[in-house]
Amino acid sequence: MTRLLTILIFAALAVSGQGRKVVLTMPGPPGSQFSAAEIEQLRKAAPGLRLVMPAADQLRAEIADAEAIVGPVGSQLLTDAKKLKWLQVPSAGVEGYLRNVEFRNGPVVLTNGKIVQGPEIADHAMALLLALTRQIPRAIKAQASESWEGRGVPLVELRGKTAVVVGVGGIGTQIAVRANAFGMKVIGVDPRDMPLLPFIERMVPPDRLDDVLPQADVVFISAPHTEQSNRMMGPRQFELMKRGSYFVAVSRGRIYDMNALVQALDSKKLAGAGVDVTDPEPLPKGHPLWKFDNAVITPHHAGRSDGEHARYFDLYRENLRRFDRGEPLLNVVDKQKGY
Repeated sequence: MTRLLTILIFAALAVSGQGRKVVLTMPGPPGSQFSAAEIEQLRKAAPGLRLVMPAADQLRAEIADAEAIVGPVGSQLLTDAKKLKWLQVPSAGVEGYLRNVEFRNGPVVLTNGKIVQGPEIADHAMALLLALTRQIPRAIKAQASESWEGRGVPLVELRGKTAVVVGVGGIGTQIAVRANAFGMKVIGVDPRDMPLLPFIERMVPPDRLDDVLPQADVVFISAPHTEQSNRMMGPRQFELMKRGSYFVAVSRGRIYDMNALVQALDSKKLAGAGVDVTDPEPLPKGHPLWKFDNAVITPHHAGRSDGEHARYFDLYRENLRRFDRGEPLLNVVDKQKGY
């Protein structure tokens, strides 16, 4: 009923509005819909725009003359959007859209959700690390059998440890803040010139990754997947990590070599790994990673939370307002760099 009401409201807006056409493909992350009150706020924020929300079988026809698309859309459909000037996608990662070479090299402005997804993914990254360092999976197994087991369990405190955060963007910055709050020394790895930040001790470019890996007690992967970051954590990089260190990946599975991670766990080089992203994904049944007691695997849901809807709405509303007025948009992606 809510979905039907939303469609009817947008249909009414499409009929009454005479402004530049904007197609809204999904008003938020999967499973989330904007309320009628929120839709009205979007309309008021950008009165010069005509917002339409087509059914799936009408999407191709509706985007043909749209100046903007807000929400996810198949990259192959972008070729049909001949008048497109702006694409707003909800995800932080945009590599799927950039596989469309015509879109990547064309003039359409691409904006993403890199800041929107920062807090919950950073929370998840720390949850994965704490699950490993505090032996939470072991405790959950013991609880199932009503067994009071704790003596001799090796537990690790984070204070004084070193975290290497690979990718200090909207997600990595949030991870660094949290790691610093736990008393960790944080080293950031990022290709951009970053300002001096109180929660990061020092920054190095990606070509210095190998220099800082031996110092890491934990490596966080929060970088976007690009040609440059593809498999940047390979066999050599895992070999350079400390014995007894941890590995946590929450951005894209293709940034690390899965076989090398399995080898590092199998050889006891790593004390544990927490991954929300894998390659292949979904991780197939029978994959070797499933067998490790010191691996915590979650199904790529770090970006979900009870706070994301409000942040998506705020971003969409503000960018619609800016687009309507010809102002610079938020979260603009450099399509050649991929982030």
